[in-house]
Amino acid sequence: MRARPAHLTARRLVVTTAILAAFVAASIVGASLVGPVHVSLARAFAGDATTPDRVILFQTRLPRVLLGAVVGGALGAAGAALQALLQNPLACPHMLGISGGAAVAGVVALVLGADAFPGVVPVAAFAGALGAIAIVYLGARARGRATPFALLLVGIVFNVLASAVIMLVNAIANWSEARGVLFWLMGSLVGQGYGIVAAAALYALAGVAWLVVYAPALNLFAAGEESAQHLGVDVERVRRRVFVAASLLVGAAVSVSGMISFVGLIVPHVMRLILGPDHRLLVPASFLGGAAFLVWADTLARIVVAPAELPVGVLTALLGGPFFLFLLRRNLVRATE
Repeated sequence: MRARPAHLTARRLVVTTAILAAFVAASIVGASLVGPVHVSLARAFAGDATTPDRVILFQTRLPRVLLGAVVGGALGAAGAALQALLQNPLACPHMLGISGGAAVAGVVALVLGADAFPGVVPVAAFAGALGAIAIVYLGARARGRATPFALLLVGIVFNVLASAVIMLVNAIANWSEARGVLFWLMGSLVGQGYGIVAAAALYALAGVAWLVVYAPALNLFAAGEESAQHLGVDVERVRRRVFVAASLLVGAAVSVSGMISFVGLIVPHVMRLILGPDHRLLVPASFLGGAAFLVWADTLARIVVAPAELPVGVLTALLGGPFFLFLLRRNLVRATE
């Protein structure tokens, strides 16, 4: 019989978080040194700003690795919160339509030539995510409340409509614009500077801290909405605030990286199996686990077909698709027992 995780104490929370944070830091350093071109640390630190090793390490690889950590962490934490909120272990942040809204706005900005101005496409994509949040949440409300089933259903339908709009825009775009749209939709961490990385990191940390505040309430959601309400949880207010916070994390991640799917599905499940279901630990652990996961996934995407390169969104989809089918099959078997 598998041993149950120990009861969460302050010491266990601090120690586990510190271990995961150290692993993320080591992953960032290690991934920065891995690539199709060998980089010498001695030459990178000893040379001037134009030394090839220094340019590759500090202007190309490190911003990309840091952005991968931020995006992966945001998606991992959002996935953990949404799975609890919707009481559905198969819930994935990208199923709720937020990524679809961000993608539509980002694609329109690309076709209009906004990529010539740094930061415009991420801002447009984030604005699209905000609009998608409003549409999904308001569309799922009935008699003053939005049920988990309604949120999922409206989100899935919205994603289908968003995909249709993206195909329409892509059909009327010229060849070079269509190629840029396709590359962005496949997910990529290339081309963002330290300013975008720092802004995304601050935003992601604030969003995760907001979710941690509601972690005790998310623990009570596991017993069902009625039980949580009897225990003093304002179910509708908590659902609204957690949904908006998690969705904004997803929107921010998509706005700077494009469509990188399944991170919010895989990482929370793995962390839950290892650390248990207490969201006071699971949410920050999913943030750190998602950061490490996407850092190494992007590193693999850089070297697996070198000197060519896979979009990291393609790799996470290849990993996440079978994982999703495995979870679905397991839940179906359990439901028939």
